[in-house]
Amino acid sequence: MLEHSARIVDGIIDAPIGLKVTADATSVEEVAVGIGVIESFSNVIIFNTDDGLTLFDVSHAMSAKSVVSKLREWSSDRVNTAVYTHGHTDHVGGAGAFNADATERSHQAINYVAHEAVVDRFDRYKLTNGYNGYINMRQFRLPGPMFPSDFVYPDTTFRSETTLNIGGRTFELHHARGETDDHTWAWVPDSQAVCVGDLFIWQFPNAGNPQKVQRFAWEWAVALRAMAAKQPELMLPAHGMAIGGKDRVGQVLTDTAAALESLHEQTLAFMNSGARLDDVIHQVRLPKELADKPFLKPTYDEPEFVVRNLWRLYGGWYDGNPANLKPATEVALATEMAALAGGADVLAIRAEELANAGDFRLACHLIEMAATATPDSQRIHEIRATIYTERRKIETSFMATGIYRSAALDSKARINELS
Repeated sequence: MLEHSARIVDGIIDAPIGLKVTADATSVEEVAVGIGVIESFSNVIIFNTDDGLTLFDVSHAMSAKSVVSKLREWSSDRVNTAVYTHGHTDHVGGAGAFNADATERSHQAINYVAHEAVVDRFDRYKLTNGYNGYINMRQFRLPGPMFPSDFVYPDTTFRSETTLNIGGRTFELHHARGETDDHTWAWVPDSQAVCVGDLFIWQFPNAGNPQKVQRFAWEWAVALRAMAAKQPELMLPAHGMAIGGKDRVGQVLTDTAAALESLHEQTLAFMNSGARLDDVIHQVRLPKELADKPFLKPTYDEPEFVVRNLWRLYGGWYDGNPANLKPATEVALATEMAALAGGADVLAIRAEELANAGDFRLACHLIEMAATATPDSQRIHEIRATIYTERRKIETSFMATGIYRSAALDSKARINELS
């Protein structure tokens, strides 16, 4: 693992595309004495101590049985503590399987540790269970809305930072706002290791996600700089391979921080000049020397979405366009535009022409107006499905491709209903 990650950081080979999402866990790879990594839906990081195992994350419910099985091939020691790096379900959903293993082996109960905001997250997930189900359906290409409603809440929480002394090992836990408001990163002094959770994922940071709650790009960068200041020899992320060597770890931490800082500075400069959101999202660009880094490719999230999240953080939802403050309904606007154009079919045909010419941004506006104005037109939905299918092919981020795929499928379903 460390040899492979070194070749990527050094630019010798390409980084993997996309996050590894599988129910099949890999065997434990010991990346340092007494430190193991299980790669799965999300990684489980294992530290041996004189008083049992300390884990960082417990993976997704879908993969947890496989993870536990692989863990038990490596060690029969009890799990003393499990730290949630944050409350996303792919990191906490496996707690039930680990609890079942502890019960089966007559081990003491596992102490779950997390930032205090994880509790609020779990409560919010219950309130918005249906909405999150639809997000998952679009983003992860599921056949229907799916989202858990039961969570193993942390036993121990902290606010800013805390230290765990477990079986002769010290774990310094630090809170950071980044991908989430409840993130924890850890410094393990005896091994010069840093557990980063999702603050590094081998792709451009998930700081924009258009379907999720607020992200915090600036504070994320601050956390990365704080980790780099520790000069770690080993970095253990929750997705992807561990990275070894002080120089390589420092490089990926500081380069990722620099990418977020650049977007933050550019966006604020435009906002402070009185620009509209439309100006900002079409003019802010990541510097090429950072965009070309093999571990910062926009294959999950992308810089344009981060810019939108920065606007939301500092400027609220008003985009600077007075017409959007209290807009007409989408149906009313689409119907009026179709009438002016000479019919919804005219809009659809023009959308098709624009898509064929490669202007998918404008094509999508027109085909949405056409389909909204005349929702029962099979021909318009055929064009719409084709446009979004083709747009999906040219997009790089998982966020964008999931939404465009969902749009295409919606029109295909509508075509079947109208047939």
